[in-house]
Amino acid sequence: MPQTVALIGGTGRLGPGLALRLSRGGVPVLIGSRDLERALDVAERVTALGAETKIRGVTNAEAAALGQLAILTVPYEAQAPLLPALATPLAGKVVVSTTVPVRFDPALGPVAVEVDEGSAAEQVAALLPGSRIVGGFHTVSSAHLSRLDRELDEDVLLCGDDDGAKEEVRRIATVIPGVRVVDAGRLGNATHLEQLTVLLLSINRLSRRSVGVRLTGL
Repeated sequence: MPQTVALIGGTGRLGPGLALRLSRGGVPVLIGSRDLERALDVAERVTALGAETKIRGVTNAEAAALGQLAILTVPYEAQAPLLPALATPLAGKVVVSTTVPVRFDPALGPVAVEVDEGSAAEQVAALLPGSRIVGGFHTVSSAHLSRLDRELDEDVLLCGDDDGAKEEVRRIATVIPGVRVVDAGRLGNATHLEQLTVLLLSINRLSRRSVGVRLTGL
């Protein structure tokens, strides 16, 4: 039986698409939210798009407790207020940080936000000291994930200091057809992955497209 994946803050942009694609790959999914009614509504809508396994809407606290692997899909500014209360149920578990610290300037477009810890993923590691932190899924287009008629052709770049944790995330990610997982090294490299995503957002804005990343030569 595949691990149950908890999407904490899973009702935003990235969560529903990830839930749909993971479900199509046979992975049970919990969509967490601060608002249970919103979580139930999003889970129902994602299931109707063509889910293969059960997608449940729950609170973030329930998602953290019940999930075997957690993926954080919350905005950067929500991490520090949210995560300390989830440290106990997430202890010992692999937790994936997908967050990109970014602000949107009316003139400049997407602008990277500096993080005292170095990156959003490293902030997660500080807030959840008992968890096994991996940074990943930053560059995967939420728009592409949400459309089953869209064939994916992009890489998921993972960084982290725990090789076993990265392997667990790799096994989960590769149930999504068209996705290739690339080991991007230590957790400190999350700074570069997050900033790469800011660059992709800028390209999206200029090209009016939704782009991902595929590395050549591998």
